[in-house]
Amino acid sequence: MSITPLKFVKAVVYGWMSPRTRFCVACNRHVGGFLPYRGGNASLSNAMRQLQLNGSDLDSFECPRCGANDRLRHLLLYMREMNIFERFGDARVLHFAPERALVSHVRQAGPRRYVCADIAPSHPDIERVDMTDMSFEDASFDVVIANHVLEHVTDLPSALREVARVLSPGGMAILQTPYSRRLTTTFEDAGIASDEARLILYGQEDHVRLFGANIVDEIAKMSGLVAMLRTHEELLPHIDSWKYGVNPHEPFMLFGRA
Repeated sequence: MSITPLKFVKAVVYGWMSPRTRFCVACNRHVGGFLPYRGGNASLSNAMRQLQLNGSDLDSFECPRCGANDRLRHLLLYMREMNIFERFGDARVLHFAPERALVSHVRQAGPRRYVCADIAPSHPDIERVDMTDMSFEDASFDVVIANHVLEHVTDLPSALREVARVLSPGGMAILQTPYSRRLTTTFEDAGIASDEARLILYGQEDHVRLFGANIVDEIAKMSGLVAMLRTHEELLPHIDSWKYGVNPHEPFMLFGRA
């Protein structure tokens, strides 16, 4: 993706020239600010405002130094707080839509097996894997990571059953996903097929649904996994969400296999 001249200027200003009052946990650098996504929160549709879309903070989206977005920075904070990286040593990890900064942290932990997966791989190190129909054997992995992936998957029940199937007993799945804090149940309709309609009603052109506030119970019911959700307030009360550029309303969506 090409960078616009305006974005380049903002990256230089926020990354090197402004007073560095904010901090990116992905690259461990102080920065002057985080770059917005598109037009920032002002670009959200009225529907998403009314439904209180709980996803990325579009005003504080991207680190000007390393490019890490806010949901990745938040996930790193959660995983460090719960000492999850320490559990990766000698573990088997399956990572969907792998983010570069998170991949480096996982590799440093020394997993026994680490599979980076995507339905449309963009790099030779990424395997083509259909989350709804995986070729892996039962109980093949101790950890599954899918950070903001489920909102893109058409056959959600199949994907969640497959995640549970490939998890070993005692394994855990990290399934961060945007959702509406106002909707009581997930909103999905096959008639919402155009990019424009999906942007207005789901929040992004390539999303296929908008999860409701019952998202955790829904995932647990479809997958058979045990929900272990933790909130920002519970895990990260010491973290200034403005300074670190994260959304304090986004919980840590952790699930375990009994």
